Amino acid sequence: MAKRVLVTGITGYIGQHVAAELLRQKYEVVGTVRSLAKAENTKAALSSLPGATDVKYVQADLLSDAGWATAIEGCDYVIHVASPLFMSEPKDENEMITPAVEGTKRVINAAMKAGVKRVVLTSSVYSMTSGRPSGTYGPDSWSDVDKDIGAYAKSKTLAERAAWETVKGSPMELVAINPGWVLGPSLGAVGDSLSEIMIVNMIGGKMPIIPNVAIGMVDVRDIALLHVAALEAPHVSGKRFIASCAEPVAMSYLAGVLKKAGYSKAPSLKAPNFAIKMMALFDQEAKKLVPSLGVKIAYDNHETMELLNWKPTLLETTFTEMAAAISK
Repeated sequence: MAKRVLVTGITGYIGQHVAAELLRQKYEVVGTVRSLAKAENTKAALSSLPGATDVKYVQADLLSDAGWATAIEGCDYVIHVASPLFMSEPKDENEMITPAVEGTKRVINAAMKAGVKRVVLTSSVYSMTSGRPSGTYGPDSWSDVDKDIGAYAKSKTLAERAAWETVKGSPMELVAINPGWVLGPSLGAVGDSLSEIMIVNMIGGKMPIIPNVAIGMVDVRDIALLHVAALEAPHVSGKRFIASCAEPVAMSYLAGVLKKAGYSKAPSLKAPNFAIKMMALFDQEAKKLVPSLGVKIAYDNHETMELLNWKPTLLETTFTEMAAAISK
């Protein structure tokens, strides 16, 4: 019989790709949604895949116990993708932190109660290197939550720490996948992710200048493959896997690839750091960039390649295929 996997946050950018990869690899899929009405876009996105009509959707919220026992019943594994994400910095950081942390503990406790073998957690490199200076970091690194790293990075760090603390002393296995900036074509409606909004603005001429920011990047399809690989791979329980290119990629390089691919409105002018800092005084999006200005973070991702057999997609392919999908 096919093994059953619960995907929390199945309607999201990453969640849809994870569900699609699970179906390709012949797993049964259950997905949680905050509202059953939100499942329609995902049903359409997965409709061409074998087994898509058998996907079960269960209403469950990160801040409520309702629905989780039903969702996890009969599941062999859980992939916990769901996490709150705001388009701009919230006025109160706890609006993002509380559901991330409490939701993660709620899902893991429900999984332990149901006898689930392994949980794969979608974390982030933002839980590893936020607030850290330029340098190379590996899976043993943690972000400095005592610094002003923003609500998203703090939520991912505290949620992942809560996950490891919750499973301590239990027989249930936990694996964390820590992606860099996730890019690539969406399976759902355009504009469902911050990455898509950024690329839409780039190729649409709404981003006239490029900040001096270089970050780790990864293809969303690779993220899906890594999550599924982590379900049953041996010798990976208790590990954190960096899912990002090893060297940081400059935003100017991304824009240059798009321009070379024929997107003439992609920006070519670099914004001086002081200009971004001035904009940050009244613009929340600019404020989020300030801690990254001039910082170069590299990642030691060799364990991800070795233990999960990861062969990263060329980022040039990621950029151009994402832009092509948006432009359809």
